Amino acid sequence: MTPLIAIVSTGTANVASMEAGLRRAGAETFRTSDPEQVADAMGVVIPGVGTFAAAMTHLRQTGMDDALRARFRSGRPVLAVCLGLQLLARTSEESPGEEGLGIVDADVVGLPEGASRPQLGWNEVIPSVPGYVERGHAYFANSYCLRSEGDAWQPSHAHHGDQFIAAMQRDRQLACQFHPELSGAWGVALLTRWIGTC
Repeated sequence: MTPLIAIVSTGTANVASMEAGLRRAGAETFRTSDPEQVADAMGVVIPGVGTFAAAMTHLRQTGMDDALRARFRSGRPVLAVCLGLQLLARTSEESPGEEGLGIVDADVVGLPEGASRPQLGWNEVIPSVPGYVERGHAYFANSYCLRSEGDAWQPSHAHHGDQFIAAMQRDRQLACQFHPELSGAWGVALLTRWIGTC
């Protein structure tokens, strides 16, 4: 049976590349703003690209914020990518005063002074433990990041001016600051490993 993955509408992201990446990795996809579909889906993807405030506003207006919190509490498969990872945090320097989903007990900060912002291109990812993420090079497009992964998450790191969280995993849930769908065969292999848990 081909896994059917729900891609959450954040109101900002262009999801065509994510849809293509998931298809290459063996899944079928559909887009949704329906909290019930997020609850029932085999796997859920929170895509990247956009601003923290705009995405959180859209999630609240559609009731997806609470649906995503419940999905994470359930332990069922979720993949968050780029901005999707940042939305899991409490807050972001990009949007002062805007609350995130609060799933990760950490705050999003800007990349350090002296480092190019945004970071656009390939960077090495180094996992702390075996899991979805293997050591390799991934494609990044970010100006903000997490410096810590909070409790219960196992981090992978990259370096751009300073060390930051490149990815973090918890059981069947994975969040990536990089774009696996744009990271060649390495990224497709990562998506395939995650889809295998759905």
